[in-house]
Amino acid sequence: MSNRCRALRLTIVVAFAGLLQACDIDLYTNLDEREANAMVAVLLRDGVPASRKVQDNGQLTVVVDEKRFAQAMALLDEAGLPGQSFSNLGQVFKSNGLVSSPVQERAQMVYALSEELSHSVSEIDGIISSRVHVVLPDNDLLKRVISPSSASVLVRYDPATDINQLIPQIKTLVANGISGLSYEGVSVTAIKAAVAGQRSGAQPRLASFLGMWMLEDNLPRARLIFGFLLLCTLGLAGVIGWQHWQRRGAQSVYVLEDAQ
Repeated sequence: MSNRCRALRLTIVVAFAGLLQACDIDLYTNLDEREANAMVAVLLRDGVPASRKVQDNGQLTVVVDEKRFAQAMALLDEAGLPGQSFSNLGQVFKSNGLVSSPVQERAQMVYALSEELSHSVSEIDGIISSRVHVVLPDNDLLKRVISPSSASVLVRYDPATDINQLIPQIKTLVANGISGLSYEGVSVTAIKAAVAGQRSGAQPRLASFLGMWMLEDNLPRARLIFGFLLLCTLGLAGVIGWQHWQRRGAQSVYVLEDAQ
């Protein structure tokens, strides 16, 4: 009877979990722990149930309710997550076993500078994402007219940030990062990040029940469903126990009759 009761309880709990658990969908994959934690924190703070899932390669996947997919994407985009990925100098100039041409090496250098500077600019507080386009003219030493280097910077910033105070710092950072580039040779285009709709003052609150996240308003209904299923489980266990007791009583009667 004990094994049957345990099996019944397990079946009821699984069925209850199936009723409460929404259909989850992968939001982002191949994330490190810090980035996955940041995403889940942003989503939970804004009332979107989210969780992490470990992949076979050790990296993480962030999963959300399929019905909240669009909202989750908007919230993460507003928060600038996931962060930009940049190539460093070592990755750009990784040897491939072939001899590089001067043109290829120059293109790699320009790309590496752009990536390194984009990464540095994106680290500034208030900057959500950035791109730095570097122009290094191929000047001939025999020419009298030398074309100066230049750089164009595109930044997407948080609406709460005073970008006018950051632009001089960005121009100085980029100019000092490229040999022969002057402060005047750096142009910055700043775009304010769009806010994902107006939100109400009171954010929806989440609560955990049986290891599952749900809106706090739905918690009483979940407890009611669980209580009903638990009563059904106990009722079924009682019926099975009574039937088992009846069978044992009948067997005892048969044994006594046979002994007589």
